Order: sequence, then structure tokens, then C-alpha cells
Amino acid sequence: MKRFIVSNMKLLYWLADIACILLSYFVFALILTDSPYFENFGYSIVISVLCFTVIFNIFKIYRYLWTRASSKEYFRLVFVSVISATVSCVLCYYYDHIIDTQLPLPVRRLPVACLFQVFLILGYRVVVRFVLLYARYYAQKSPSSGKKRILIVGAGESTRMLLNDIKQSATIDMYKVVGLIDDDPLKHKTILAGIEVLGNRYAIEGICEKRNVDEIIISIPSADDEEIQNIITICNKTGCKVKIIPGLSQILKGQSVINQVRDVSVDDLLSRKQIILDNDKISGDIKDKIVLVTGVGSIGSELCRQIANFSPAKLVMLDIYENNAYDIQNELLRSHPELPTRVLVASIRDKERLDQIFDINRPDIVFHAAAHKHVPLMEESPGEAIKNNIFGTYNMAKCADKYGVSKFVMISTDKAVNPTNIMGATKRFCEMIVQSMQTVSKTEFVAVRFGNVLGSNGSVIPLFKQQIKEGGPVTVTHKNITRFFMTIPEAAQLVLQASAYASGGEIFVLDMGKPVRIYDLALNLIRLSGYTPDVDIKIEITGLRKGEKLYEELLMDEENLSQTEHSKIFVGRPTFSDIRTIEENLVTLKNAVESNDPKRIREVMSEVVPTYAIDPEQYNSQREKIVQGSERYRTSNIQ
Repeated sequence: MKRFIVSNMKLLYWLADIACILLSYFVFALILTDSPYFENFGYSIVISVLCFTVIFNIFKIYRYLWTRASSKEYFRLVFVSVISATVSCVLCYYYDHIIDTQLPLPVRRLPVACLFQVFLILGYRVVVRFVLLYARYYAQKSPSSGKKRILIVGAGESTRMLLNDIKQSATIDMYKVVGLIDDDPLKHKTILAGIEVLGNRYAIEGICEKRNVDEIIISIPSADDEEIQNIITICNKTGCKVKIIPGLSQILKGQSVINQVRDVSVDDLLSRKQIILDNDKISGDIKDKIVLVTGVGSIGSELCRQIANFSPAKLVMLDIYENNAYDIQNELLRSHPELPTRVLVASIRDKERLDQIFDINRPDIVFHAAAHKHVPLMEESPGEAIKNNIFGTYNMAKCADKYGVSKFVMISTDKAVNPTNIMGATKRFCEMIVQSMQTVSKTEFVAVRFGNVLGSNGSVIPLFKQQIKEGGPVTVTHKNITRFFMTIPEAAQLVLQASAYASGGEIFVLDMGKPVRIYDLALNLIRLSGYTPDVDIKIEITGLRKGEKLYEELLMDEENLSQTEHSKIFVGRPTFSDIRTIEENLVTLKNAVESNDPKRIREVMSEVVPTYAIDPEQYNSQREKIVQGSERYRTSNIQ
């Protein structure tokens, strides 16, 4: 029966409209005339039915789904109904004069009868709509076994689309929408597509508990990042699974909204305003140039994707790990088949191999991202960190100078600032190499420094997700440990922008926003996964690892920062320029590495990198006192 009604809606509406016409003539013939002329007004009915049928079809009235029509469509219905009634009145009047017969209704009362038809045709549609809406509303309050109970945050047009998708798709048997949330007080207690608006965001916790909500969908595509983060934080307290619909631009592509609902990610919690790039400046730096990228892991591969968008003459990718190189090469072959690419498997430790690569390919720009970056692993193998990070960078820098590279950009890290581990110390030495090379070379040498990258290989987010998937525990080294975070695309875009600003010798520092407490990150990830922290998934404090900092920093005291043309890119004052000292220290480091004595290697590193703190416990203790006493640090590390 339901299928028959749905498939024959046009016919049913047409029959209902005819019934309204018949009823109007019957009522007016019975009530407003001196005697009932039932036998004489048949031709008036025929004329009215023909007028309404033809004109309604011309204006496509029967194509609308009136149970979900907008106010604009109802106004259209009134307008077309009035036109139809007017035309039928005129035709009835002239027909009466042509055949010289008595009208079944007095001429002066025909317009009243026609307006009554309009009222009936509009009225029954509105009544049916509200009956169905309230039927759905009360159905939502009834128990529904097996259905996931959904609370939707937002009562705008995107939610209307979402509710329509749920009702029209197979998900109607999966979901039961128990209510809506909206901060607009004028919407409270109103009904949208049969669902009641129950309150504002601060009522979410109570509603979820009262109505046994299983899942929350955030449906506010126009909201800014700060508002979304605030709502997610509130939703996380409920213990419900939290999902979100995409931004408005994605919805406008015309795809089903329900199919675009996704899980809330940590990116949503940490995201900031969209980065606006000076594409003309970047394009002028890269277009028609030969670009070499070393180390095509998380950052390197994203750099390749971004660089490909600016039409370089050729993109050369170098990595010792062939799987990374193979994956990004295949991806670029699909996304940019017109771009000449070359993948080379080589080690940056091998100076002769690098000479050959530079001689053959003659790159104009080098983005040097290849490095050993895992702090605990490098603490166990300090010599390998020095060989790869320091000597590899020096080899790359010397080749860039020798073969006339116009610009050399090294990817650095916040761990290079007052380092407490070997990895950070090697990256600080690499920054010193870059700055000192600037004094003896025509190549523009610069470094770009930023913090942790969300989702990068070996970062904390994938580790937490895996631990949650396995049922826990989630391991955090210290309850107060904080880190700076940004997304992989954000980091790559800002590296390219900083490169375009470079004139040589700078260390660019990217605005990482507020430092994030890793313990809070673990709590949010567990909640986003639909679990309760320390109930479903335990959080275990394991203690700081060897060489690990409690708080990361983005600049040293003597560097100072000045802002560039871009609001998220800052530049530090050069602090080292002696290439002879660098070369002497390289010899000292080589001897220390060859001794295979970790203690001696660390001692030598502390000599060549004066800011390197061999005793991280003492450094962390001092920093903790400073940080706890400085609210300014917790809000921003960049002024």
C-alpha cells in the first residue's frame, strides 16, 4: 500500500484537487443560491477541472513533494491556483453567454466559489503535511529496537537535507533521530522535518542521558573552527560516538549528505583557519624549475603533491626507502600525468652518488626533508643520527653549492631548539650548517622549523589509534607533556610559502598555534572512538623516555622573531655564520662516531651544539617551573 501511494502521488493529488472543486461547487450551490441547481452546473465543474489540470501541469505543480515543500513552493501553489480559478471564472461566464443558459451559481458569487477552491486545494496539502510531521515526531518518542539513536547538532538547511536523506535512503531502518540542537532560541521547541529542536549546545549532555543517544552528528557546515571545537568538546563529555558533516563547499557538490557524514578526527579538534597562500609568489619560485625533494615520507611526499600543482619543469624525488618513493611516484603519475618525474633510490650519506645525481639532474631548488627523526631510536643509535642527519645534510649542502642550486630549503624541527636529545641536537647542527653555508655560497640556504605533524609516520596519533583499536591501554609518557601540532598539508604549504620569501640564511618558524597537552589528546581520541577513558580504555602514564622534552619550544632566546608577509610565518635572526668552525666540528664528530662510544658522542655533541642539554631531567624540571608560572606560554609561543 505504501509503495502504491508513493508511486501514484501525482494521480492522488490530481484526484484530491478534483474533489476540492466538486466540494466547492456543491457547498456554494447548496448554501449560497436560492435553490440547488445540481443538474445545471456540470459544465462549470468540467471547465474548472480542465483549467486547473492544464494550468497546474504547465506550472509543474504535481511534480512537487508537498510533504517536504518549502514556503516558496506553497506561495507558488497559491499563485497558480488563483490564476486557474480566475481563468475558470472567465470561461464559465463567457460560456454562459454563448449558450445562453442560466449559471448554476450567480455570476457575482463565482469568484467566491473559486477562492474557496483555492483555499481547499492549499488547505488539504498543509493539513497532510502537518499530520505526517507530527506522526513522525511522536514516532520518534516511541521505542525502536535495533535502531541507532541519533542527536543532530544544528537545525539549518544542511540538517533538513540530512533528515531527508535519512528518510529516503536505506538508513531509515538504521537510524532514529531523537532530536535536534540549535543555539538559536527562536528555533527551540519548533519542528524541522518532523523532529523537535530540544535546546542549545549546553543541553547536549542532559539530552543524551535522558534520551539514550548513541551517536551525535554535528551538522553546522558554516561554523568556524573555534565553534566546531567547542561543540566537539561538549559532545565528547557524553561518551557518544561523534560524527560531522563536511563543509558547505562539499555539500554544494550535490552528493547525498548522509553519505558524506564522517567520524570527527583529531584534525577537527586542532584545526585552525584555512591558510591563505600567495600562490603567485610560490608559482614564480617553482614554475618551470627543476625541483629535488629528498626524503619522501609524510612531509616530503606532501611537498611533492603541493609542488606538482605549480608546474615545475621536472620533479626529482630521492629516498633510501624505495616503498615511499614508489608510492608517491605512482600517485603523481595518476594525478599529474603531464609532469616529468624521476625517482631515485640513494642515501644522502653517499657523497659520490649525490654528486652524480646533481650533475645529471641539475636541480634549481632543493627541499631537504630526509632525516632520521625518531627520538627514542636515535638515543639508542646516536652515531647513526649524526651520520645521516649531519653528514647527509652537509653532503647535500655542498652539492647544492657546487652545482649552482638557486635555493636550498632544509626541513627542521622544534626539537632543534635547546635540544635534550641527539635527534634534536643533530637538527640544530644542520641549521648551523645551513646558516654558515650562506656566507660562502651563491645558493640561498634557509631552514624551516615546525613541530609535530598530525598523522605523520611514527607520530603519536597513529600510535594512540592502534592502541585504542587493540583495547588499550593508551600510553602517555607524562601527564603534563605538551607538543605543537599542525596538519601535513598545512606544514607543506607553509614550507613552500616560506621558501618563496627566502633571501638566504633565515630560519623560518611556522606558527603552530597553542601547545596541546598529549594527555588531553589521548582523552579526546578515546572519546571520539566512542569509549569512556579509564573505563573502557585505560590511560597509562609510562614516564618520559630517554631524551624526551616535557615542553617543546620554537625559538631560542637569542634568535628573536620578526613577522614575514604571511601571518603564520616568522623569521629568526641568524645566530651562526662560521663555516670553518663547522668543518672543524665535522672532523671532531667523525672521530667521535668512529669510536662507537655513545657517551663520547654525546659529550662531543654538547661541545659542538652548546644549547644541547645532556641532562634532560634537569632541563625539564627547570622548564616546568617556568611554564607553570607563565600563562603566556600556554596561550602562544609566538608574539
